[in-house]
Order: sequence, then structure tokens, then C-alpha cells
Amino acid sequence: MAHNRSEGEPLGRLLLIDGDEPHALLVAETLGQSLGNRVRIAVAAGGRQAAEQLRDTEFDIVLADLASLRDLCERSDDAVARLVRLADGALFVAVSDGASVSAAVGAMRAGAHDYVVKPVNGPAMAARIGELAQRHGKGRALAIEPVAEGRSDFAGFIGASSAMQFVYEQIGRIAASSAPVFITGESGTGKDVCAEALHATGPRFGKRLVAINCAAIPRDLMESELFGVARGAFTGAHEDRKGAAELADGGTLFLDEIGEMDLSLQSKLLRFLQTGALSRVGESGVRQVDVRVICATNRNPMQLITEKKFREDLFYRLHVLPIHLPPLRQRPTDIMVLARHFLARYAAEEHKHFNGFPPDVASLLTSAEWKGNVRQLQNLVRRLVVMGDGGDITMAMLAAADIESRGVIAQPEPAPRTERRPPILPMWQQEQRIIEDAIASFGGNVSLAAAALEISPSTIYRKRQGWAEMAAAS
Repeated sequence: MAHNRSEGEPLGRLLLIDGDEPHALLVAETLGQSLGNRVRIAVAAGGRQAAEQLRDTEFDIVLADLASLRDLCERSDDAVARLVRLADGALFVAVSDGASVSAAVGAMRAGAHDYVVKPVNGPAMAARIGELAQRHGKGRALAIEPVAEGRSDFAGFIGASSAMQFVYEQIGRIAASSAPVFITGESGTGKDVCAEALHATGPRFGKRLVAINCAAIPRDLMESELFGVARGAFTGAHEDRKGAAELADGGTLFLDEIGEMDLSLQSKLLRFLQTGALSRVGESGVRQVDVRVICATNRNPMQLITEKKFREDLFYRLHVLPIHLPPLRQRPTDIMVLARHFLARYAAEEHKHFNGFPPDVASLLTSAEWKGNVRQLQNLVRRLVVMGDGGDITMAMLAAADIESRGVIAQPEPAPRTERRPPILPMWQQEQRIIEDAIASFGGNVSLAAAALEISPSTIYRKRQGWAEMAAAS
């Protein structure tokens, strides 16, 4: 049974599991500098020692080097599953070297919330903890912002929030590599901007970045668009034509919406990634090219794999360096930074002058849900500029320009005083209802429900066991 905190103790506890003592001391020191006296850091040399500490002490965050867990279980994902159960709801982040992609993905399936690649950067990890706490709704976790103010723009991105600082740090660290990058995020979060930033800040900047949208090209034309076509291969092929992969030789190939690619072509893409060789449609010979592959999707790749719409081996081949772009609603401090940036940009284009956003308008924009993310905000501001004559942005102007979200950004009507609010259920009961409804929607299939909820199946089984224990005790 975990012991409760007493008064005067730090606001949170972090357990660092790392058998490499010099690395563990360095990480603990840099994290301590970033977190200050708000978090107490404990170090465990391996999985068994970590299990003992988790049984005795309540932790908010667990940072686990997968290679250090072998003394607990032979398989790292089994060790993660055991420690996640003992951690009892703490944020669990797996740490691996760049070569252990399958182990890291297995750790996430076993219940880890995320994983990072060595070496661990203290300030960036502190920012990541805050972003993860917000994304996963961890009540015990700390919402930590960077100690120092970060940059507000980076290689096409705009935003100074901790979530974006972590993205900038990730791009800076992996841009120089030639390993594949897998970008995830909702529509409108800037996945294409991320691909351009990786290319622009890396050593391939002098070569071409060739982008291909897998969702916008008909399936029967996709192979020729990707790999090229030989003269006479089919009616209308009057000359040899290079595909996107060949055009990007020496540079970067960006496959947007990779989840929409046909399964038959996925096998050919996998072979290309393994060998670096391609054949144009209608050509028997092979051509060797050197490209860095970046792909992106707005869908849950694990759900696509479960639904047999995406090859698991291709996912592992592409998912070497993952980057997740947070939705705009998870970084509200960036909303007005972006709005002012777009206002200045489009006002200059239209040769108009606007005074800015008054407090009431800014408050409404900040509190909006922004289902379309940055792209939705950008479109709204552009309409405000085109439709307005200048001066202050008024609520009436905002309502007139809000055609994309169909009134989502309009002020809500006050509820009648006689309306009675429904009772608020405890968090665990709401969570139980959501999970059980998802399982029912998929005909009792826990794996499909877990993929739809973007959690691991082991998390569902663990929570079900906890609910049964609570019911038995009541």
C-alpha cells in the first residue's frame, strides 16, 4: 500500500529507473534543475528495486530505461506491465536507445504513456511531463512549464508553450539523422510544417523535399506517382517519368496521410525502405536512391493495424523517430500568439490596419475548442481581415467570420435558472462508462476498443480488475 504524503513534502515524486549510474546521475541533476524543489527524484538501479520502491511509495512520474528492467522480467514489455500496475496511475515514460523501437512500442502497448530516446534532456523532459499530464488527464501529475521562457517561433512553427518547446527540441535533435520519422497529430496541427522543418534544419537542406499526399491520389496511380513509370508501361505513358522517391534522391521524401496507402503498395514501400532500391512501373531493372523518409497521419496507427488496414512490419520500419504534434486546445497559451501573428500577416497582405483583439474577443478565442486546430484559427483570422475594414476586432465581426466552425466560437447562451444540472459522477465512474461503452461499440473486442481510445489493452484489463475489487469491497 502506497504511503500518503505529509505536509511540507514536495508537490510530487519522480522515480528514475536507470542501471547506468553516470547517466542516471546526469538525468537526475538536469531534471532537478528544471523541476526545482517541486519534485523529489528517487533513483532505482533496476526493475526489482523499482518494484520495491513503488510498493512502498506513491510516485507521480516514472521514467524507466527499458534496458534496466531485465532483472525483473526477461521481456521489457512484461516488466513495464508489472511496474505500471504498481505505479497505480502515475505517468509512465519509457526510455530507450534509437535501435530499440520495437521494445519501446511494446512498452506503450503494455501501459506506458510515451517513450523518449536517449539521451534525456532535462528541460525538455520537464516540459514533456506537463504536456503528458494534460493529454492524459493525470490528476496527480504536475503541470510543469519550462523555467526559462522558450522561443515563440521555430522553422515555420509559431508557439511558446511547453508542448511546442518539446517539439522544437525533438526536431533539433533528430533533424541530422537519416532515420525515418513518423509524425502523428490531428488535422491542422502542422504535420507538413514539421516535415519542412526537419528537412530545412538537417544536412539534406540543399536537396529537394518531395511531398506526396497518399489520400489525394487514386490508388491505381499511386505506385507510378511514388516510384515512376517507364515509357510504354501503359496507354498514355509516352516517356519515362521519375516518381517522387527518385525525384527526392539525396533529399527527403514526405508521405503525408500514410494511413490511406493501399495495402498492396505498402509491401512495395516496405521493400524500398529495406533496400533503398526501386523499379519504375513497367521496368524490370532497379534503381538505387538515397532518401530520408518522413511520414505523417492524423489517424491512430495502432487502430489501423488492428483493423488490418496498415502493415505492422511497415509501421515498425517507419516508426523509428516519432513526433506527436499536440492539438491547439492542449496549448491555449499559444492561441493568441498565433492569432496576432496571422492578423499582422494578412493585414499586411490586404493593406489594412487593425488594432488587435480586445480582451472579450481574446477570451472567447482562447476558450474555444478549435477542432480544426491551427488551420481553423488561421482561416478565421484571414476571413476577419478580408471582411473587415480595420480598427478593433469586434464580437460582431467574429460572429460574421465564424462560418467554418458554424457557431462554435459564438458565446454560449446562458442556461435557464430553472434548469437542473445532472449529478456529477466520480472520475472513476465516468472513466468506467467511457471504456465500457467503447468495448460495447466494438462487440466486446477489447483490442479494438483500446485502439479507439488510444490506450493499451492492458490498461483496460487493469482498470476492470480495479473496478471489480471496488465492487467486491462495497
